[in-house]
Amino acid sequence: MELTRDNYYGRDASERYFSVSQYKDFCGCEAAALARIRGEYRSPPTRAMLVGSFVDAWAEGTLEAFKRENPDVFTRKKELKAEFRKANEIIGRIRADPLFTRFLSGEKQKILTFELFGVPWKMKMDSFLEDICVTDLKVVANFRNLALFRYDLQGAVYQEGARLNGFGQLPFYLAAATKERVVNLDVFQIPQATLDMALREIGERMGRFADVKRGFAEPEYCGVCDYCKSVKRARIRNYNELLEG
Repeated sequence: MELTRDNYYGRDASERYFSVSQYKDFCGCEAAALARIRGEYRSPPTRAMLVGSFVDAWAEGTLEAFKRENPDVFTRKKELKAEFRKANEIIGRIRADPLFTRFLSGEKQKILTFELFGVPWKMKMDSFLEDICVTDLKVVANFRNLALFRYDLQGAVYQEGARLNGFGQLPFYLAAATKERVVNLDVFQIPQATLDMALREIGERMGRFADVKRGFAEPEYCGVCDYCKSVKRARIRNYNELLEG
């Protein structure tokens, strides 16, 4: 299938292709990841995710459409809610910073597909500067969150995907803005050694995840995520379990 902005996040694309988000889903809970692929479970977007999507939509030139599709960003008086006014402040800071905007000046939302570790993958880049770099825009609570969210995994796949499509091994950057009271901006390059390590990590786990997705192996249930709680059946437990740890 040919991927476009309209079908990129659709069920058919999710069933056919792996993505970094899907890989992370499998790392968290195989059963929940498979249920998402099959359309049996969908976790609602958090307010924090919507703020990031608000800024992403501005960066790709689709902010007005985003507002129409997400009326919850407005109050009853049709004014932006506080967190989205903060998103506008972040956008203002980004627009005023020459270095930041330079890294976001490439081709927006470029879609690539490729085969990696024996399965098809898809990716969509926030900013692709051919022969220069790949940049992803991130809006986070603070810079410490960048490492917590394992964006090295995303960088590794995006770099390899670009290489497999004939663009060479391009450096990967995170253009990061924070939601702190005073917005902070910086551009982080993920070192090549870190990207190489992340790619090896993905390769070590993909055999198992691919088998689960294809139905060759039963998914494991983590037992603690929202999906697992939504499908579990009650059982008798020892009260003293609650006192441990």
